[in-house]
Amino acid sequence: MIDRDHALSISRQAQLVDISRGSVYCRPKPVNTVDFGAHASYYELHLEHPFMCARMLRDQLNREGFDVGRKHVGTLMKRMGIDIAFVFHKL
Repeated sequence: MIDRDHALSISRQAQLVDISRGSVYCRPKPVNTVDFGAHASYYELHLEHPFMCARMLRDQLNREGFDVGRKHVGTLMKRMGIDIAFVFHKL
């Protein structure tokens, strides 16, 4: 996509393809094996129990042996494109 040896500057090439110049230099981080396993387990849990919130999913993943926190579960949710709408009821 971006050719470093092209006559156009990298900034101009990035502008033409509508990406930020910083993303040209940024290399994506590989997903570590713990996250990969947690992704699979999280997805299975979400399919079985779509009502579970991040805290409930965190507890369940911890029971299965994955050492993850609530915020990390939220990050997994965002990466997988899963958004849970919560409805809170007053008692």
